[in-house]
Amino acid sequence: MSLSNTPTIPGDDTLTGGFADPVFGAQSVFKMMMDAMARPGIIQTVILDIAPPGPLDIAAGAIGLTLCDHDTPVWLSAGLAKSPMPEWLSFQTGAAVTSERIEARFAFIEAGVALSSLNQFAVGTQEYPDRSTTLVLEIAALEGGKELALSGPGIADIRMIAPIGLPDTFLRIWNDNRALFPRGVDLVLTAGRQFLCLPRTTKIIATEM
Repeated sequence: MSLSNTPTIPGDDTLTGGFADPVFGAQSVFKMMMDAMARPGIIQTVILDIAPPGPLDIAAGAIGLTLCDHDTPVWLSAGLAKSPMPEWLSFQTGAAVTSERIEARFAFIEAGVALSSLNQFAVGTQEYPDRSTTLVLEIAALEGGKELALSGPGIADIRMIAPIGLPDTFLRIWNDNRALFPRGVDLVLTAGRQFLCLPRTTKIIATEM
């Protein structure tokens, strides 16, 4: 343990684990993010080898490396905030961590965290709806769960997803978020190397069993 007057030296898990080629890596993941936002519910797979600190998964880590920078305050859930992630993200991207959800441009939540609402985060304004938080939520899996039907922009008719690990109150939370349009939070679900995007414009309903 370092003394208070001794500079803190970043650990190996902070200095390593980023993109081997930062420019190529960021461009690759950014292209996937744009495609995922344009086609809600389509699963994307990150094939690049990165090693973000646990409990952050690879997809969420790649998104953080791609989208975060010194101009994007980031909020982290408790488990991530207590991990090496704040130092890792700061070293890799220059992003600063904020304790205020409303200030965050991006928010990362590890799997299993209870989520009661999205309006705790920035939802933008009528004039500037883009000034909102993009929430990256880790879940157990993107396939194999109860089916949800998606419709809206970017979806020709209906698109089905079947994530595992969403909060029990997810549909209520999402409908409250959609009601704020054009304001609202955009959501990214991640699991391992996979992710899918749910823009605020997406309508989600449960299907009959």
